[in-house]
Amino acid sequence: MSSRFFHGGDSDSDSSSSEEEELYEREQEAESEEESEEEEDESEDDDSSDDDDVPGTGASRFLKPTGGAADSDESDEDEGERVVKSAKNKRLEEIEQTIGKIENAQKNQDWSIISAEFDNLNRQVQKVIQQGGTPKMYIKTIADLEDLVTETNEKQKASGKKMNANNARGFNAMKQKIKKNNKEYITEVDKYRKDKDAFMESEDEEEEKVEEKPRKSQRQRIEALDAAIDDEGFATVGKGGRALVYTPESILKHLRSIIESRGKKNTDRQEQIRVMERLLEVANTAYQKVRVLLTIISTRFDVTTSSVQNYMSQEQWKAAQREFTLLLETLEANPWLVVIEGAEEWEDDDKHPPTDKVLKVPGSVVSLLERLDDELTRSLQQTDPHTAEYIERLSDEQALYDNIVRSSIYYETVGKKPEVGKQVDSLNRITIRRLEHIYFKPVQVVKILEERTWTTIPTNMDSDLTPRGKFIEVDPLVSTLCNFLFENSEGIIRARAMLCQIYFLALQDNFYRARDLALMSHLTENIASFDVSTQILFNRTLVQTGLCAFRAGLCYEAQGVLQEICGSGRQKELLAQGVMLQRYSTVTPEQERLERQRQLPFHMHINLELLECVYLTCSMLLEIPLLAQTGSSPDVRKRIISKTFRRMLEYAERQVFQGPPENTRDHVMQAAKALASGDWKKCQELISKIGIWDLLGNDKEKIKTMLAEQIQEEGLRTYLFTYAPYYDTLSITTLSGMFELDDKKIAAIVSKMISHEELAAALDQVNDAIVFRKGVELSRLQSQIVSLSEKAMGILESNEKVLETRTAGTVNAFQRDQGNRGGRGGGRGARGGIQGLARQGQGRRGGGQGFTGGVLSGAIRT
Repeated sequence: MSSRFFHGGDSDSDSSSSEEEELYEREQEAESEEESEEEEDESEDDDSSDDDDVPGTGASRFLKPTGGAADSDESDEDEGERVVKSAKNKRLEEIEQTIGKIENAQKNQDWSIISAEFDNLNRQVQKVIQQGGTPKMYIKTIADLEDLVTETNEKQKASGKKMNANNARGFNAMKQKIKKNNKEYITEVDKYRKDKDAFMESEDEEEEKVEEKPRKSQRQRIEALDAAIDDEGFATVGKGGRALVYTPESILKHLRSIIESRGKKNTDRQEQIRVMERLLEVANTAYQKVRVLLTIISTRFDVTTSSVQNYMSQEQWKAAQREFTLLLETLEANPWLVVIEGAEEWEDDDKHPPTDKVLKVPGSVVSLLERLDDELTRSLQQTDPHTAEYIERLSDEQALYDNIVRSSIYYETVGKKPEVGKQVDSLNRITIRRLEHIYFKPVQVVKILEERTWTTIPTNMDSDLTPRGKFIEVDPLVSTLCNFLFENSEGIIRARAMLCQIYFLALQDNFYRARDLALMSHLTENIASFDVSTQILFNRTLVQTGLCAFRAGLCYEAQGVLQEICGSGRQKELLAQGVMLQRYSTVTPEQERLERQRQLPFHMHINLELLECVYLTCSMLLEIPLLAQTGSSPDVRKRIISKTFRRMLEYAERQVFQGPPENTRDHVMQAAKALASGDWKKCQELISKIGIWDLLGNDKEKIKTMLAEQIQEEGLRTYLFTYAPYYDTLSITTLSGMFELDDKKIAAIVSKMISHEELAAALDQVNDAIVFRKGVELSRLQSQIVSLSEKAMGILESNEKVLETRTAGTVNAFQRDQGNRGGRGGGRGARGGIQGLARQGQGRRGGGQGFTGGVLSGAIRT
């Protein structure tokens, strides 16, 4: 009715209304062809835009100029020439135009244009495929293009001529595109190449036949909708507003579209996971299940990457873990399916893959397992360890360990197939993960972990590496895993296996085996060339070896090993148990983020207070006798064993008022002062009252007894060093009463001091006495000359170091030897570490850096 107000008369109105009815009917026919497609909104948008271009329809129909009869006649003539085309025909015409551009570019050998138009052609064809089959002219074009690419490539190789840069880029892009694109149409391309004429004639016959698509009745549409509705009353709706029904035949198609959308912006990964969960439910073959499981687990990890939090939620992790277990079960039940990296994908959606031969599926089981392990570790890093949530998350480690052992068995089985070959690299990666889950745990915990794991694995499955029931004890299990990695791996994995075994041996109080293995590995020399996580493991192993030496009563060796870590003052940072921000250092946010990512979960931490207590106690037992020796004998070359201990002792000595000890450090400092003044009983009392010894469990009383004996011996040594200048002879019986030691024990200690030239004396076994030799007393001038010569030697050594640095180590060997003879007797430099273990039994010799007197000189000389 509104057309009367814009047209000249009733005739125009009638023709317009009849034309409108005709267009409406044709549009309904075109829309009925598109009802079965899922992406109907794109088609309707295109139709609406096409309708706007048709004269007399849409908004343009109301903008015609109104006038006299001339306008009416022109309108009649235009309407007589108008041709209304369906959306499908218009798209076919667009495809023909694009193909024409490609053919023209082929004549000119312009590959840049061919590449651009080929992308445009694929976009146009996808819209046509949604409405029906693939156009035959498209198949002809891509087949001819593939032949042209092959021919051009051969000509290039034969002639040796190069294209210009722009053309070469287009040609290289086409080589990659055409190969990947034609895989989807391999059947049609083969038909075309067999008989080109017959293939193209069949297109004409198909166009003549008008096939009417069966329209679904209302009951059928309702039944399809009911099938799509889930238990909660919701249905997945496509872009066209129609409920999507997933079938086994469409699984691979949906998976391919999800894989192509990975990494793109505005991708709803949660929706993709829901879709794949539905696909997993309708999958009816093992191949489909494996493909869906591989994709859905990877997508769950993608959700973590894009989320606000830095770790995977417990719900998502458990879902991924269950799906990973299902993946292993499916692969175990179907041995003809093998998931392996670099395999070609099965592209034929219409045919099921054969089950009578091995089918390789692209993917990586070990990569998914490593990602599961990393996500659990990251979650434990971000969880407060003093809450129940941390304990709950830690309980998930059992399920992860089950999957690790099961994956190892799977790769052992796959490696026996000649079509696949041995999977040594994958087995190495899984074995080192298994080893890293048990090397730091107590033996009882590892036993429970292993027993529960084998109860979840089917009885018909067994491992060649660690057979069921063979490793009742944990020691042979760790040795077997480490020996396997020693034989079959190299580089970082081999080094980590070595460190794990040393750590485990030290944890079991097997110090000498751990020391020998550490010395044979030579890791101290090249640990700086490894990655940061391996260096952290090296530091942890170093500390655990030092603690093992302390528990064995070897305080000298323990102090030498712990010196490198504890002497630096950066224990938290070196052991990855916390971030220590330096006051004047500039740390970028990226560096701080990486530092936090390297932090170990709380259940893997080594108690830093216990570590400091052990280090300070061992340093006290070594430093106090040394201070007494250097304070009473000015001709003895002074040296420092622990600068950290000396610094703390000087600070404690400067305190005006000292109350009762409050922490571990206060106990050790006051015990050191008591030992230096000769009150060894008070020193024993203060050391035994330190509460941190309770962490040693059953070894607590044994450690306290060992320390009491060590304090008695070092108290005797300190007394002899301090008062030797004032005695001519000293009865062993008197010393036995003072220090409550056996006469034979005192004689052994004194003999050792005399043999190491620490004490100028001799034993009178007849009278049970110590006879001291009086040396020539040095005058004041001579003492100053000795100290001056020591300072000169120190300056000489520092100059030699500067010279070596500047000349890249080309300094004269004779000069280096002279510098070494100048005395660095302590041997506890930056290269101390494990090499300090080899000095066991060498005694305490003179030499080292100068010391100006010590804070206890007043107490010693009184």
